[in-house]
Amino acid sequence: MTFIVSLSRMAGILGACLLAATGAMLTYEVIARYFFLKPTIWAAELSQLCLIWGCLLAMGWVLSLRQHITVNAVTNLLPPAAQRICVLLSLCVIIVFSVVVTIWGWDIFHESFVRGRTTGSLLNLPAWVAELSVPVGFALLTAQALVELIRLRTAHVASLGSSHE
Repeated sequence: MTFIVSLSRMAGILGACLLAATGAMLTYEVIARYFFLKPTIWAAELSQLCLIWGCLLAMGWVLSLRQHITVNAVTNLLPPAAQRICVLLSLCVIIVFSVVVTIWGWDIFHESFVRGRTTGSLLNLPAWVAELSVPVGFALLTAQALVELIRLRTAHVASLGSSHE
């Protein structure tokens, strides 16, 4: 479990760095386009790639920090035992959904990889570079959700998200 939590944390930090790189690339593009009249051919596509990878890599880490967006207006009114059941059910749904997305995402990635599909843009990157983020990100989320399910036996957990009331 410690390995998965560490892996989720490292993936989350990498995701945060990729999101920061997205901001830097888009800032550079705006400056290049509007101040120097020299737009880039790479900034938009690479920033999209970083945005996709950054968000999907961070899902497991965000789950471990209990920072996913939740609607807990009703569940906060329930007794603690019922809240734990809601968390249990939520984790089970996350696991099932993530496994399905991981399998289907892998199939899509693999088909693009085998066929040699590209983005068709100016950079003409292989399509699988972006598509691989789906099975990787959801596999990490599946693993972290399993860890959270195991931890649920001993943890004092009332929600999968943080309260913003």
